Amino acid sequence: MAKTVFVFSGQGAQYPSMGKELYENSPAAKAVFDMAETIRPGTIKQCFEGTKEELSITINTQPCMFAVDLAAAAAVKEAGINPDYIAGFSLGEIAAVAFAGILSYEEAFKLVCRRAELMDKAATENKGAMAAILKLTTDKVEEICKKYNKAWPVNYNCPGQTVVAASEDEIDALCEDVKAEKGKAVKLAVSGAFHSPFMESASKGLAEYLNGITLSEPTIPVYANLTAKPYTLSDAKELLAKQVMNPVKWQTTVENLIAEGADTFIEVGVGKTLVGLVKKTSKEVTAVNVENKATLDEAKAVVLG
Repeated sequence: MAKTVFVFSGQGAQYPSMGKELYENSPAAKAVFDMAETIRPGTIKQCFEGTKEELSITINTQPCMFAVDLAAAAAVKEAGINPDYIAGFSLGEIAAVAFAGILSYEEAFKLVCRRAELMDKAATENKGAMAAILKLTTDKVEEICKKYNKAWPVNYNCPGQTVVAASEDEIDALCEDVKAEKGKAVKLAVSGAFHSPFMESASKGLAEYLNGITLSEPTIPVYANLTAKPYTLSDAKELLAKQVMNPVKWQTTVENLIAEGADTFIEVGVGKTLVGLVKKTSKEVTAVNVENKATLDEAKAVVLG
């Protein structure tokens, strides 16, 4: 039996005008944007008219990306495609949790706004940087990181691709060590060392914020970045709080989903980064993205025939 997964895009793929076609062509997507606008006025204008620079500021990026991710998922569902499983990459996990009903859309959007504030503050207080390491095994990347006081593998993306976070004064030397091992290091245009111990204060702030929120049982299995396994109601708050300061186990998540029978992955949100990571993890599955009307039509053709 074929099984479909929605995977929700993470921070970094944002671009001006993202989500505009979904808003104009899908009532379900429009409803998501309108919800976000009610809670955080200006979100729609930022998504549709904001500059690349404006959209790259964490306190703008996260709410806007969340809105587009959830709007895309709503449009795909409206088109008659329902997932058997869902997962989200970093920020995308909050949209996934909302789509699965663990949080209402409104509560999840408020959580994302708070998450963005906390992560931005932590990044300001602990100056760090991130780099994608290519062509090296995860073991080799971990070995290189151990040479430094403040360097960690933080995103296990797919075979041959691991993202590291490090202090600003160590990242360049680490990248040189990667090159010496015949690997490739690409510094990322991000404002902090996310998913590392540098985000500990953000994690604590999220835990405090989540204390006052009531969660619900997931209606669809949601695979967590922290464990690469499905959420349960009992561990949901811990997973959401700890996620920001711990690695994203994306490759293992994809492998676990395939082991459960998943053969079609639909990236909902912005860009097709996750489509690429899924395809690099397995050549046996189908992976498409939905971010506008054309890609929505393509996904319908692939899944519904």
